[in-house]
Amino acid sequence: MKIHARTFALVMGVACLASRSPAQSPEVPDWALPGSATHHQVPPPAGFKRASRTIEIPLGVFEGQTDVGGAVVPGSATYSPEAGTYTINSAGYNIWYFRDEFRYLWKKATGDVSLAADVSFPNKEGYGDRKAVLVIRQDLDDDSTEAMVALHGAGLIHLAERPVKGADIKEAHRIEAQPGHIAQRIGIEKRGDAFALFVSMNGEQMHQVGPAMTLHLDGAFYVGIGFCSHLPATSDTAILSRVVLETEAGKVR
Repeated sequence: MKIHARTFALVMGVACLASRSPAQSPEVPDWALPGSATHHQVPPPAGFKRASRTIEIPLGVFEGQTDVGGAVVPGSATYSPEAGTYTINSAGYNIWYFRDEFRYLWKKATGDVSLAADVSFPNKEGYGDRKAVLVIRQDLDDDSTEAMVALHGAGLIHLAERPVKGADIKEAHRIEAQPGHIAQRIGIEKRGDAFALFVSMNGEQMHQVGPAMTLHLDGAFYVGIGFCSHLPATSDTAILSRVVLETEAGKVR
C-alpha cells in the first residue's frame, strides 16, 4: 500500500495516536512475542503475510520510507540536517524467519552500492535483540530477497541474507557482543552479487569482517537503513548518523 503526500499528515497522526494510546494496544499472537524465561519467539504460521505501508516522500538522502510487514503499531522517522541524524521509531516483531517487520528508509538503486552509518540506541532499557539495520532488498514486501547487516541492542552484529523471496533468513557470519561495549559504526557493500560486512568497533577505520556472501538481485532494488524494536506492539528508537550511501563499491567509510 502506497501513501502519497496528500495523506502524509493523516498517516503520521495515526502513527502518533497508535503509539501513545494504551487503549488501542492491539492483541499480539503468541508466536510473535519476544523471548523470555518462559517463552521463545517462533516463526509466523505458514503463509502469514501483512501488507507493507509506504510513504513516498524524500527524507535526507532517501526517497521514501516503509513499514515493511505493516507492524501493528505504525513507525515513523525524522531527519535533522544540522546534526545529520536519522531518528527511526519502530515496533515490529523481528527481521528474520520468512518475513520482516521494521521501519525502512530507502532509495532505489542498481549496480554496486556502499552503505555505512553510526548507530546509537537512546533507550538504554530497550530489548536486547532490537536491530538497527542496513538492508539491500529486492522489493518492499515482508518476505523480500535481501542482504542485511544488523547491530543488535545488546551488541551482536551479523551479516545475513534471505536468498529467495519467501525463504527463511540465513546468517552468513557474526561478531559476538562484547560485554559493556557496542560497536559505533556498521557498513555493507554490494559488489556485483557479493555482499560484505564492514565494521568499526572502537573508532578505527572501517574494515571488512569475514568473507563476502553471494546473493543475486534482479535489476533495480532498494537500499537503506531501518530499525525493529523486536517487540510486536511496542515502539522503540534507533538513531543512525554520518550515513554514507554511494552507488559504487569501495566507498564504505
